[in-house]
Amino acid sequence: MNRLLSSTKISLSIILLFVSGAQLYAQDDMTADKIIQTMTETMNPEQSKGKMKMIIMTTSGQERTFVYETFSKNKGEKSLIKYLKPRRVKDQAILMLNNANDIWIYFPRTKRVRKLASHAKKQKVEGSDFSYEDMGASNEFIDEYDAVLHNDEKKQKKVCYKMELTRKPESSASYSKIVMWVDKETFVPLVIDYFHTDDPKLWEKQLILSNIQLIDDIYTPMNFVMYNKLDNTQTSMEITEVTYQVNLPDDLFTEMGMQK
Repeated sequence: MNRLLSSTKISLSIILLFVSGAQLYAQDDMTADKIIQTMTETMNPEQSKGKMKMIIMTTSGQERTFVYETFSKNKGEKSLIKYLKPRRVKDQAILMLNNANDIWIYFPRTKRVRKLASHAKKQKVEGSDFSYEDMGASNEFIDEYDAVLHNDEKKQKKVCYKMELTRKPESSASYSKIVMWVDKETFVPLVIDYFHTDDPKLWEKQLILSNIQLIDDIYTPMNFVMYNKLDNTQTSMEITEVTYQVNLPDDLFTEMGMQK
C-alpha cells in the first residue's frame, strides 16, 4: 500500500512538472511577429474617446501646454484631435485617416480645412517631439518593419521582450530602425528607441510609457514622454480621461465632423 501510494505521488509529481513546463513553454513560445501583433492589438482598441494634456519642453527650458480631446476608430486607422487649450488653438482640429497617410487640419479663425502633403506625417505636431506618424499610425510596426526577437531584458522592473525592427526596403516609414521593450505581462511597450531615417546607428528619439492601468479591460499607459536626443527637447503627454466603451459615428471623422 505504501509503495503504491509512493509510486502514485511520484507519478503525480512528474505529471505536474510536465504540465507546468508545458505551460511555461507555451507562454514563452512567442515569435517576433506574434509579439508585434499582440502589442498592436493591445495598443489599438476598436474605438476610444479621451482627453489628453501635452507639455512641450523647448531647448530654452520653456513649457508649452496643450489640452485636447481624442477620438479613434477602426483600431487607430481613423483618429481625430480637437484642441481645447490654449485659447489660440481652441477648436482647431487634426483629422488623420489611413493610419496618418491622409491628414487634414481645421483652422477655426478662417473656418478652412487644409489637407497636408503626403510627406507631412513626418512633421512635428504643434512643434512637439511627436510626429503625426508617431501619433496616428496603428499598424506601422507590422506593415513597415521586419522584426527580430532578442533576449529578454528588464525595463521599469518589468521583464520585457526586446524587439528590433528594421524598416522594409519598400517602406516610406520615418525611422530606419526601432528598438522596443514590450512588457511580457501586459504587452504594452515600455520603452521605444527610434533611429534616424538615413542612419540606423543615429539614435534620434526615445519614448517612455508608464503608469499602466487596466481600463475597460484594456491595459493603458497613462503617461508618455518623448525625448528628442538630437534637439535636446522633450514632450510629455498624460491621458486624463479615456473610455473604450463608445460607438463613434463615421461622420465624426470627416471635414464636417472636424468643425462641430
